[in-house]
Parts: sequence; C-alpha cells; structure tokens
Amino acid sequence: MALTKKQKEVLDYITEYVRENNYSPTQKEIQDNFGFKSLGSVQDYIKYLTNGGHLVNDSHSVRGLMPATVQQNTEDIPLLGSIAAGVPIEAIENSDTISVPTTMLGRGRHYALRVSGQSMIEAGILDGDIAIIRHVTQADNGQIVVAVVENETTLKKYFKKAKQIELHPANSAMKPIIIKDRECEIRGLLVGLIRTY
Repeated sequence: MALTKKQKEVLDYITEYVRENNYSPTQKEIQDNFGFKSLGSVQDYIKYLTNGGHLVNDSHSVRGLMPATVQQNTEDIPLLGSIAAGVPIEAIENSDTISVPTTMLGRGRHYALRVSGQSMIEAGILDGDIAIIRHVTQADNGQIVVAVVENETTLKKYFKKAKQIELHPANSAMKPIIIKDRECEIRGLLVGLIRTY
C-alpha cells in the first residue's frame, strides 16, 4: 500500500523512536511531534499504517506500536531451572529453552534461570522472574552474579574484599553470605529479566 508523504513521516518517526529507545512513542508523543490537533488524527495514521502492514499495533499497550520491519529478533537460550534469590538451591540442568530479544543479550553465551525467593526484591528481582545470565567467571564489585557456594547456586550482589567474598542480598531483612575467595565460583552475570504478569 503506497504511503503519502505525511504517512511516511509518521512511520519514519515511529521507526526512529523505536530504534533509539527500544520502545515506541505514545499517541500523545506522536501528536505533539507533528502538531496534530487531536489524537483522532494520530489514530487515523496508525490505522492506515497498520492495515497497510507497515505497523504492528498492540492495542493493550500505550507503547504498543512496532514497525513491521523492526520486529524484535529473538534467540533461544537454555532455561536451566531455578536459582534461589534466598537460600541457595541447586540449579537444575535440563533441556528447556526460552526465546529472548537479541537486544538483551549482547556478546557471549547466555542462559536463563527462574528466580525463586525474596532476597533480591529491593533490586526489582521478584520470585518467578526469569533471570537472563551471561556466562562469565569473573565480576566487578556490585554486579549481580550467579555464584556457586558449596555446590549450591545463588543470585546475589558480588563484593570481593581483601581476604573474602561477600554475596549481598537486596533485601534489608537478610544477611550477606561471607566466604573465603576460593569457596566461591562465579557462573554468570545478570544482564536482563523477563517477567510475566
């Protein structure tokens, strides 16, 4: 379906906005950008661009516009079971996979773990979230890591002190795990979260 000059400008604006922000503009932002007198004008453009196959519109989201050419690419990564964000539990290896937007991944190998527990809630990591992990064996102070302590796996903030490692929860009601350097093995770094409502 051919586009008028103005329709192409609206599509280009949405496409560029998504490219820069990783989410779409609201109808109000489109209205303000182009100086349209009403949201009805914006909705007419969205309807035409959607019907023409140029836009995908999730009507349940205020930022639900996605240019058809910019649909997020995904990659399947292994979902290796649960990880405690509280008392350490064993991460169970299995053959499940989960599709993750490639924008979340970057370089390196990745895997996912389902969060179990409350110890990272003050960092916005909730029970049931899927933690996206980049496989690494070293980390900087303050980073959230997957650590193995006495054959059990946990998700915590990492701090290396002179003679010890401290694994801090993000829950003021819980105490850090303090261990000798050689008793802690880093298995990954948190790079993203997926949450289902």
